[in-house]
Amino acid sequence: MRDRLRVLYCDHLALMRGKYLRGDKIGDGSTRFCQSNFGVHFDKDLLPAPGAAMLEGLPDMELCWREADIRDSWEPDTKIVVGDLYDASGAALGVCARQALKRAIADWEALGYRPQVGIELEAFAFEIKPDAPPTPYHTPGGFVYGTGPFADPLGVNDAIWEAADALDMPLELITSEYDVPQFEYTLTYDDALQAVDDIALFKLMAREVAFEQGVLLSFLPKPIADVGGSGMHINFSLQADAGDGIGTGGIDGLTDLGRRCVAGLVHHHAGLAGLLAPIANSYARLQPGTLSGYWRNWGGDHRNVTTRVSSEGGKRARLEHRMADAAANPYTAVAAVLQAARLGVENDYALPAPETGDGFEATDATEGIAENLAGAIAALDADAPLKAAVGPLLVDNHVFMKQAEVEKTAALSEQALLDFYLYYV
Repeated sequence: MRDRLRVLYCDHLALMRGKYLRGDKIGDGSTRFCQSNFGVHFDKDLLPAPGAAMLEGLPDMELCWREADIRDSWEPDTKIVVGDLYDASGAALGVCARQALKRAIADWEALGYRPQVGIELEAFAFEIKPDAPPTPYHTPGGFVYGTGPFADPLGVNDAIWEAADALDMPLELITSEYDVPQFEYTLTYDDALQAVDDIALFKLMAREVAFEQGVLLSFLPKPIADVGGSGMHINFSLQADAGDGIGTGGIDGLTDLGRRCVAGLVHHHAGLAGLLAPIANSYARLQPGTLSGYWRNWGGDHRNVTTRVSSEGGKRARLEHRMADAAANPYTAVAAVLQAARLGVENDYALPAPETGDGFEATDATEGIAENLAGAIAALDADAPLKAAVGPLLVDNHVFMKQAEVEKTAALSEQALLDFYLYYV
């Protein structure tokens, strides 16, 4: 078979939707999809969500890509590319998350800064057997920071690494997490759009390569009730055309810009949860004392705060936001973090003192996030500045679909709730 092209976009549910096209389409190009995909839920229900145009005839939208963004794929005889969505008039589609990230980058560039991003993903592995539900991947002798066959007896992560290496995908590390069979995947820091394209394609590649090994790699925030959860930590810095960026590492090294970024993230804490922790299962992970982003706080080298200031300096200086999980669309999540930080710079929000408690038995924080998806979505919908910055139509679509999700999942048992998500996230 001659080369074909797999064209993709990341939708409102963080699903990578796309098509295979003939090889002669490789180059700058476009193809059309039904815009009402933005009203389709996990259970295939089609809803009249804002921006989905379900009641306006289910019109086309156009996915456009650049030849420069086309890559080799892990599938034989296939190239792959992520593109941007436009409406029939040629305007950027308001529900397109990649366009939202581009706007966030442009907003920072207008201030003289270039955002750079590094993302850490966590996932649990499950073995797939005929006529049986997925069971946790058997890793006898596995432990946190474990490597080798005791941590990964089937060599699933070796296959993922080999695929990433063959594709020049900038995978920086793989390691075992605290609750085996859980793994962390970190990609190399890069300009924001490149970094998020990389992580979106890496997540898809890792799941497909693992699936071929008989393993379901799940990025659900809490797929196993009695162990820890999985996050998607968003690290970012601001490269300055003129000035010092966020600082030189550690709380004492934060510049005024860095402090204002932290203030923005703290100020918009409650609203951010609706975008960064976007499914009902997210709130099983986001609890006090779980090394996640529950509390409205910040600190230095402290894993029990939401915004962590790295102790590393120079090119490795960065802020780490620890709330998100990988059920979130990574384009939306990074756009939201960058916009909340920018709002802190432009609005000069007050910055509370850094956390001094241990985060397990004591904390200075007096506010957390909502206890469930319904509350988080209400907080997001009420945060007008964040909504305007991320994109009103994108957020309206998200709020509508997640309110429907609350209703769909409210009466589900714990197992039924996992089944609602497991093969998609």
